[in-house]
Amino acid sequence: MFRYKLILPGIILMLLFQLRGTAQNFGPGMGSAMQRGNNNKSLDSLQKRDKNADSITIYYKYYNNNDIRKLDSSINDFFVHYPIPYTSYNLGNLGTASKSYLFDANKTAGWDPGFHAYDGYMYTLEETPFYQTTRPFTEFAYLLGGKGEQLVEVKHTQNKQQQLNYAFDYRFSNAPGNVKNQNSNLNNMRITAHFQSKRKRYESYLILLFNKAASSENGGLVNAALLDSLSLNNPYELETRLGVSGASFRSPFNTSISTGTTVKQDTYTWRQSYDFGQKDSIVKDTIVTHLFYPRLRIQNEIKFQSNQYTFADANPTVDSYLQYFGLTYDTTFKKMSDKWNVFTDEFSFLSYPEKKNSNQYLQLGSGYTQMSASFTTNASWSNYDIYGFAVYKNKTRNQLWDLVASGKLYLNGYHAGDFNAQASFARILDKKGTYLKLAFQNINRTPATNNLGITQFPIKGLSSLNKENSTIFDGALGNNKLGWKAAVSYQMIQNYHYFSTGLQPAVYGSAMNYLRGQIEHKIKISKHWNWYDQITMQVVDPNAPVHVPLILTRQRLAFEGNFYKNLDLSTGLELIYHTNYKADAYMPFTGQFYFQDSYMTQNRPTANAFLNFMIKRFKGYIRLENLNTLLPTSPSLGKSYNFTAQNYPTAGMWFRVGIWWNFIN
Repeated sequence: MFRYKLILPGIILMLLFQLRGTAQNFGPGMGSAMQRGNNNKSLDSLQKRDKNADSITIYYKYYNNNDIRKLDSSINDFFVHYPIPYTSYNLGNLGTASKSYLFDANKTAGWDPGFHAYDGYMYTLEETPFYQTTRPFTEFAYLLGGKGEQLVEVKHTQNKQQQLNYAFDYRFSNAPGNVKNQNSNLNNMRITAHFQSKRKRYESYLILLFNKAASSENGGLVNAALLDSLSLNNPYELETRLGVSGASFRSPFNTSISTGTTVKQDTYTWRQSYDFGQKDSIVKDTIVTHLFYPRLRIQNEIKFQSNQYTFADANPTVDSYLQYFGLTYDTTFKKMSDKWNVFTDEFSFLSYPEKKNSNQYLQLGSGYTQMSASFTTNASWSNYDIYGFAVYKNKTRNQLWDLVASGKLYLNGYHAGDFNAQASFARILDKKGTYLKLAFQNINRTPATNNLGITQFPIKGLSSLNKENSTIFDGALGNNKLGWKAAVSYQMIQNYHYFSTGLQPAVYGSAMNYLRGQIEHKIKISKHWNWYDQITMQVVDPNAPVHVPLILTRQRLAFEGNFYKNLDLSTGLELIYHTNYKADAYMPFTGQFYFQDSYMTQNRPTANAFLNFMIKRFKGYIRLENLNTLLPTSPSLGKSYNFTAQNYPTAGMWFRVGIWWNFIN
């Protein structure tokens, strides 16, 4: 908790430093102009200003990925900045448990604690960017929503000469909730550093990730039918199944959780490498630029993860446990906690067969993982894993072909026999940028530890270690410049692991087949009117314990263009809709979405009006969401409130306004 209390003062100091640096950049020029103003007013300091004073060259690469990416300057999609995409839902407001409408097999071989309801809000190692920038870059964002919802984001990166770059990301969110006992807050921080020696032989990556999600658990509404007869048209009037109503209050400054879930995920990663190869240099105007072509790399990566999953109920209502959840109250329910410490040490060699192509290499390595867990009252647990892995990558120098093949096999330890084998192929087909991507993956995985009863939570563990095996084929054809994409995914799973109730994991012994097709298309109606069409269709075996909507679609009609030279505008209407389906239920005491076969959603399309604009480096987003709730309940139109799970309504009409503003020092 102490480190989070230091975040806000740190942000303020950084912004003050930013403004001070900006003032120093302008100060001398403005002073000189004032001194010369009486003698020659035509000698304005702005005429002497460097035309590149506000320019910047900045790009980034994701961890374990050499593809160069640029910052997204588009404004037509609000979900680029929102923590979870439109293809996912939550239990009522930002920060509550979330799940994707789209099914995907679990692709984690090896250690998996089994708590994933808050994964969508976390900073991850795979999506950690490493920047290169010619000037310090800072971005500040603030989003204000209904009922006092707020989201704050800060990003800063700069290079210390060319060899060292460091970056800092921070995100804070607090949402009081639309109903009682639903407040939630997020704290995410990411610190990175990348160093490469002048001779380009030694390279080091450092990543520190600190994630915390805290969310009240209300168990859903006691009587959701009362939403249609509210005296003040405020869902906060209704009683919830968990939490003490008299102690519940809504405040944008309240971050305490009396009945709910807290998830903490901290990751510390340090990767070092040293290259052997050929030296070279370029001399131009007495400036020497050192070049180095690696042929053999020695690499070591050390990673430490500390994960904690806690449910606490400071004011338990014993009767509610049994009446609504079929759970006999136990005093341990006042606080249940699983804490995991996982240490991994990985060593590998990389060989580069082609001198001037660092995107072609073969990597061979092995690793050791030590796992330990402690629980509130249960006995502690520990074990280990030893694994080997190989990666081959070949992206041609003309950037047209990209081939990747990799495999990871657990040789010894608790997860012996687990593996993850995958291969992907990508090809640029024409000069317009049309691409083709094909991928295959096969995962063999041990059930998550909480599925096996290695947990403090009231989960009835599986009696056997039936490994889940998933075979996945993916394909995509598209063109980013022309704004279209078609994708397909086929997944076949044997021994599918799922929760049959909120307390009971289960295994589906038969082979389960799943097929998904997606189409995205930007249709230009006229000079300024664009229609963005996104449709996903899913089909799954009817007997399988998986329910997904047959169709999920987002349709946006937008008036867009550049006006008055510096104004970029995108405004219009957004519709998000999925066909009715038997959405998973949610168990607050175990943090699990689980299969149910009785409740069917009856949702209307979600309608949102938006006004997005950008003036130079300032972006603004104004949204009026859930306009569909303005229409009263009727037999033909259905209920006014949509539901993401039984007894969990979405918010009513919701207003959001946000700014994203970047600065260049």
